[in-house]
Amino acid sequence: MTTAACIQMASGPNVGANLLEAERLIGMAVDKGARLVVLPENFAIMGKEESDKIAVREADGSGPIQDFLAQQALKHAIWLVGGTVPMAAESDRKIRAACMLYDEQGRLVARYDKIHLFDVSVMDSDESYTESETIEPGDQVVVVDTPFGKLGLAVCYDLRFPELFRTLLDQGVEILAIPSAFTAITGRAHWETLVRARAIENLCYVLAAGQGGYHVNGRETYGHSMIVDPWGQVMNELANGSGLVCADMDIERLHNIRRTFPCLEHRNIVCKV
Repeated sequence: MTTAACIQMASGPNVGANLLEAERLIGMAVDKGARLVVLPENFAIMGKEESDKIAVREADGSGPIQDFLAQQALKHAIWLVGGTVPMAAESDRKIRAACMLYDEQGRLVARYDKIHLFDVSVMDSDESYTESETIEPGDQVVVVDTPFGKLGLAVCYDLRFPELFRTLLDQGVEILAIPSAFTAITGRAHWETLVRARAIENLCYVLAAGQGGYHVNGRETYGHSMIVDPWGQVMNELANGSGLVCADMDIERLHNIRRTFPCLEHRNIVCKV
C-alpha cells in the first residue's frame, strides 16, 4: 500500500504566497502518511492576466519554483508532482506548462510539457480561453518507473483526449497524475465523468489535483480534487477550497483487476492502428 495525496488550491498572482500555501498543504499530506503528492496546475501562479506567468518563467534547473519543489521533495522524502511550472519556451512571449516530477532525494526525474492547449469558448457563458497565445505545446508523453508503480503525467485539458492515455497505457502506465484547473462550468458538466472514465478504460489509479475556488482574475475553478481507483470508484474527494485528499493505492489490487478482468488484453488490433 502507498498513500497518495492530491493538493487543492485557489492560487493567486503572488508566487511567494502560493508557495507558502503549497508548503503548508504538502506538510499536511505528509502528516497523513502520503509518499506521493500531486500539486494542481498553475499552483505557483494564477495571474491577473494570462501573460503574468511569462514574467516568472524559469530556465531548466534554475528558479525559485523548481527550487521549492526539489526542497519539499527532499525535506519530506516524498515523490512530488509539481503541478505545472511556467518554463522558458522558444518564444520570449510564451512559456511551456511543465509538469515536473521529483523523487525523494529532491532530484528531477521527469518533465512533461502540456500537449493539449485550452483554446475554447465555454457554452452558455461569456468565458473564452486561448492558452496558445501564451503557452507553447509539448509533444512528448511521459511514463516513469517509481517505487509505487509506473506513473504517467498529463495536465487538465489533456483529460479530454483518450488517445493520449492509450499511448501512456502502451508504455505500461499504472498511475495517472493529472494536475488541473478546470473551469467551474466545464467541471460541473464533465470533470468527474472524465476522471473516472480514464481510470476505468485504462484500469489505472487516477490522482486528479485541481484548483478549486475564486481567483483574483475573476475566474472560478471547479475543485473536486479526487483519487479514483482502477475500478472507477472515487476513493476520496474535496469539493472546494484549499485542502487535500488522501487515499491508499494498492498496485497488487490493480494487477489482480487487470488479470481477472482482462479488457486491456482484449483490445482489437483495429483499436491500435
